Amino acid sequence: MPTAKPARKKGAPTRRTGVREAAAQATRDAILRAATKVFARYGYDGGSVEKISKAANSYDRMIYYYFGSKEGLFIAVLEDTYRRMDEAEAAIDLDFAKPVEALTAFIRFVLNYYRRNPEFVTLLNTENLHKGKHIAKSMRAREYSSQALGLLGQVMAAGAEQGLFRRDVAARDLYLLIASTGYFYMSNRYTLSAFMGESLDNPDAIAHWEDFVIESVLRTVDAGNAEDIPPPPSNAQIEA
Repeated sequence: MPTAKPARKKGAPTRRTGVREAAAQATRDAILRAATKVFARYGYDGGSVEKISKAANSYDRMIYYYFGSKEGLFIAVLEDTYRRMDEAEAAIDLDFAKPVEALTAFIRFVLNYYRRNPEFVTLLNTENLHKGKHIAKSMRAREYSSQALGLLGQVMAAGAEQGLFRRDVAARDLYLLIASTGYFYMSNRYTLSAFMGESLDNPDAIAHWEDFVIESVLRTVDAGNAEDIPPPPSNAQIEA
């Protein structure tokens, strides 16, 4: 005969595991957001645990509890930064039946992403100063490049099938070309403005650079049928 479970005393507290887990996740997310801002502003060396816990309205011990160490937190920040870009890339609506327009849209996305996410640029600058030793310890960093390379691979394959794009251009090389034009421009725009004696940070200069990059990339992948490739749509056409 089965034994009956003892009745819970009236007024006894119930387990609220879901609430505790939600609170724990909220604390972790708050620390991650604060760390992103602190590391972007002060760099890895200047971004102390104390600054981060204060910015997160939390405690130093919570950082060690959730991330193990300052380095563990920095790696999590880098992973989260790459993850958000990966998710944004996944949301790009590309028409592979129109490879020129699709490639143009992808280029605009990459350049605009760097411009709209300055913390991403400064965090990458910081990690490159450290020769990538922190992100090299990440088990997830490489998976975040697959989205962009996959999209570019599909665009290039569609363009090659239509005789518009070269077949010998690897998606990896094309991504490096596009990313470098966006990253370098944004990460060095202040010093370049002083060096060149003109502002590279105003809307007209940014739009001019974007159009120049698009034309340069299209010429790079052109299969030789330039007369068959329509000009890339302008910002005004896209917004319309």
